[in-house]
Amino acid sequence: MVNDQLIIEAENIKKTFINLDTLKEVSLRLYKNQFVTVLGPSGCGKSTLFDIIAGLERPDEGTIYIEGEDYTGRTGRVSYMHQEDLLFPWNSLLNNLTIPLLIKGFNRKDALKLAKKHLSFFGLEGFENSYPGQLSGGMRQRASLLRTFLFAEDIMLLDEPFGSLDAITRRKMQQWLLNIWDHIDASILFITHDIDEAIFLSDRIYLLSERPAVVKKVFDIDIPGSRDNLTLTGKEFNKIKSEIIEML
Repeated sequence: MVNDQLIIEAENIKKTFINLDTLKEVSLRLYKNQFVTVLGPSGCGKSTLFDIIAGLERPDEGTIYIEGEDYTGRTGRVSYMHQEDLLFPWNSLLNNLTIPLLIKGFNRKDALKLAKKHLSFFGLEGFENSYPGQLSGGMRQRASLLRTFLFAEDIMLLDEPFGSLDAITRRKMQQWLLNIWDHIDASILFITHDIDEAIFLSDRIYLLSERPAVVKKVFDIDIPGSRDNLTLTGKEFNKIKSEIIEML
């Protein structure tokens, strides 16, 4: 359930790389237990915005607040999952999962114990000794999401995590993510350039323009009932989709 506790506030973010204007005064808010998607054309600066929120880049102007504290240019508070699963091919699945815990200072025994605890919930039980090359694309993405969750389970940045999957697997993963989200206490920022995916997953969508990006419109998604395949053909879904298409 979304509440009024502000988790992330990006305020008037501006970023230029040499002569490439990327972000132009972009602002967004993420509240506790909310699923917010940043939707926009490829190359409009979505990933740059996430890099700034995660503290990997500093904005030229603007401020990042996390739970009211200035985190501009500071790393370590949020977890961040990229489109590529970034699993080390020479490590077993379980050893890949322990990496964020070891970075956080866990000893190996405790890291293994905590990672094993979540295997079943993320649909990975029985594959802990498999290597990434032995796993399907969907399973690798589940593993990557679990690794992200283990780093910081309450605030998660997901950058097109399903972009490399085929259409059928992608749809299954979207439904799986919503099911997982129902059982974790997490606030999620999500990037996509897929309109259907944005509407299906989100409580709120920030629609960005072409580069240099500005927020063209904020859509609050209020589709009644649980979301399933029928949601994609519903009247409210397609009304929002048509409006977004017209603005792109």
